[in-house]
Amino acid sequence: MAGNQGPYDLSHPSAYLSWRDARLAARPRSVEELVVEVGDIAALTPSEHGALMARIRRCNMAVYVEPPKPGRDHKAALKALGACCGLTSLDANALADEDGITPLAVHKNGARARYIPYTERPITWHTDGYYNPFERGVRGLLLHCASPAAEGGANRLMDIEGLYIMLRDENPDLIAALMQSDAMTIPGNDEDGLQRPATIGPVFAVDVGGALHMRYTARARNVVWSDAAAPAAAAIRRMLETPSPWRFEHVLQAGQGLISNNPLHTREPFRDDPAFPRLLYRARYHQRITGT
Repeated sequence: MAGNQGPYDLSHPSAYLSWRDARLAARPRSVEELVVEVGDIAALTPSEHGALMARIRRCNMAVYVEPPKPGRDHKAALKALGACCGLTSLDANALADEDGITPLAVHKNGARARYIPYTERPITWHTDGYYNPFERGVRGLLLHCASPAAEGGANRLMDIEGLYIMLRDENPDLIAALMQSDAMTIPGNDEDGLQRPATIGPVFAVDVGGALHMRYTARARNVVWSDAAAPAAAAIRRMLETPSPWRFEHVLQAGQGLISNNPLHTREPFRDDPAFPRLLYRARYHQRITGT
């Protein structure tokens, strides 16, 4: 957690203001500005790769669109995309497949059926892997849509740096509380053989390389806030539910995907068609995308 605090050092407001102004100037004005058309995510051209990186540097995420590829191995293609972007260390969570990639589809039975990502229900604001300790935090996130829902299923998206700016501009004390080592506790889970211990740590932290990292969930039953961080948690909920220039919304269609440094995101409820069920593939990585 140590390292160069850079613009996130609360004792050096001038560095923050310079960084803030640059982020505001670079911020996309619409989700359309995040979209890059590619021929094949498994074999990006230099120009395609450059276009994706340019968008990710602006707000830590991009949306790719590729033409239909019937019969292709989507998981292999997603891994190739990750490797092209410097992502190699998959977060092999308990419900992922053996290769570390998780197929997200509706499950009516079994262990996955107990968890919201495998239902049609909405998923509230969170960063992926919020229950992981800092050293195994999820920093890179890829989502690939093989088949969309019949209706619904949009993702709301927000760059964690945008939320940081809103909180710090409102009151730097909110950031100080969220960076405390006991700000947020995620209770353990020993159901279905997951055997995950409780995780205690900050919401915002700075990586050794100087990048901002965030772990967060809005699910009240999944989190215990410290007394100092509780007002900041309330401010986060208010800001996430209020329309802002930092917030985008997009429904991934077949052949589309999100490549990102694990932004805050939701999933809206959807209606599945059993004949053509919704299927997304998710890859979580411990690294950030190289060059961002």
